[in-house]
Amino acid sequence: MREASNSSILDVEDLIEYCYPESNLSCVKISHNVAARAVIYSILVFATLVTILGNSVVIISIAHFKQLHTPTNILVMSLALVDLLLGITIMPFSMVRSVDGCWYFGEEFCYWHSTFDFLFTGASIFHLISIAADRHQAVCYPLHYPSRITLPVAGLMAALSWILATVYAFSSIGSKASIMNIEDYLASVYCFGNCLVLINEACASICTCLFFILPVCVMIGLYTQIFLISDRHVRKIGVTKQGRPDMTLIKISQKVKHEKKAAKTLGIVVGTFNVCWMPYYITSVVDTFSHYTSPAILPDIFNWMCYINSTLNPIIYGLFYPWFRKTLYLIVTLKIFAPNSSDINVYPA
Repeated sequence: MREASNSSILDVEDLIEYCYPESNLSCVKISHNVAARAVIYSILVFATLVTILGNSVVIISIAHFKQLHTPTNILVMSLALVDLLLGITIMPFSMVRSVDGCWYFGEEFCYWHSTFDFLFTGASIFHLISIAADRHQAVCYPLHYPSRITLPVAGLMAALSWILATVYAFSSIGSKASIMNIEDYLASVYCFGNCLVLINEACASICTCLFFILPVCVMIGLYTQIFLISDRHVRKIGVTKQGRPDMTLIKISQKVKHEKKAAKTLGIVVGTFNVCWMPYYITSVVDTFSHYTSPAILPDIFNWMCYINSTLNPIIYGLFYPWFRKTLYLIVTLKIFAPNSSDINVYPA
């Protein structure tokens, strides 16, 4: 009986795959059959390609076509750059880690990968706040908007979003302040070939409150005010037009309706961001206070939901922005290289 028992243990050990078989401290690979591995890789590769290609189209379109050089689109282009960099520098390496359960790229790259992951997260949040503020000015103060939000102002807002995101990332993950008081736990679960991104209770609480709950409340407040005030403007202008037709009022009415439609599209972007990121932030807080007892697959799934947000943004633009569909056609058909193509009218007649 003892020999049979020893034999079964050896058989199980033979089935275990390690990230680095030559190391006694190696992490264990996640066990997937060939079909499951192929399906997961196909889905994640597809998401990564859509993220890279879709956001590239947004950047090329806004940068190339003069008609799209508006303050709002400057912010949208900068947000697309965040999503593009995430698709190029973060998603491919996270994909390998998620499927195999192994980190093959070294501890130094793990540090930079984690830091820039947080940087792009912060940049997305600050860009969305900037976009909400831009839409608030456009809808609530349509007459003053052109003088208040100019191209240089929009560029400054985008630059500040990147600067604040960099400070956020390097003050938390980059400085390793996020792992203070949990070094012993990290040492106890360490194995060669992992790239854990764990944060302590204080960092999880502060990050969730300051960089998710507060920005979400601000954005919801701004968009609520946008839709309430735009409806009020349209009703007032409608009543005035019944008594005295005025071309100026008609133009203002059309402008308010146009800005409200744009605000709806960008409101969907904000709503999608909240849906994608909320499970991650809730889990990160709950996990730290429960001493990291949640199943390992759960944070990984929620982390990929955050990445997929960058995939969905260009899809939303494609569904709701006619100019995106037209510029995509011009890019795919290579008409973008025609002389004076930057002057083409990309808005529907």
